[in-house]
Amino acid sequence: MLFGVSTGYWMLVIVTLIIGGFATWYVNSQLKKYSRVPISTGLTGAEAARRMLSYYGISGVEVHRGGPGQDFFDPRTNSVTLSPDAYEGRTVTATATACHEVGHAYQYAQGYAPMKIRGALVPVVNLASNAWIFLLILGVFLQMAQLTMLAIVMYAAVVVFQLVTLPVEFDASRRAMVYMGSTGLPQSEQSGSFSVLRACALTYVAAALTSILQLLWLLSQNRE
Repeated sequence: MLFGVSTGYWMLVIVTLIIGGFATWYVNSQLKKYSRVPISTGLTGAEAARRMLSYYGISGVEVHRGGPGQDFFDPRTNSVTLSPDAYEGRTVTATATACHEVGHAYQYAQGYAPMKIRGALVPVVNLASNAWIFLLILGVFLQMAQLTMLAIVMYAAVVVFQLVTLPVEFDASRRAMVYMGSTGLPQSEQSGSFSVLRACALTYVAAALTSILQLLWLLSQNRE
């Protein structure tokens, strides 16, 4: 039966759960590990962020204190928001997190092409990510191949967005590492920072991989 619950589907569910579970465990373990390691500069994450902005001559970017888990750069307001742990923390995790977000601000200031592409895709993805599953269910229920194909196309747009996000995240981490290296951090703290950023990048890789597997499964079912 089209899009029926099959052995292949349950295998997909299990594989995606394993990938997501491992990524979550690894990220949490690295963040927790290096949140216990003081940064030798003695700076809070907010102070490190402002110094990195100054180092690269980036002006007009505010650094705000957000809620738990809120670490992001917002191009709409040209501002960096850091969670309480990152904003106030004086640890390797706090510094790496803050510098990564400033890496995005640096990308924005330079007009980094993948970031522009990602930004252009946001309105499309906001619509597609909310609508595709409803169209898929409706298409299957009404046995309308056009609707199911439209749902798959919309989901493919979400996958493309996740793939474009990867170079944006990797490059922001690279910029963060370059800056932290210029500050004379001990090698152990640089290695710790890299471990934190690599772990965080793994979440994006895991999300992209599971989405690709889901898309391939949808395409295979649509052909049957």
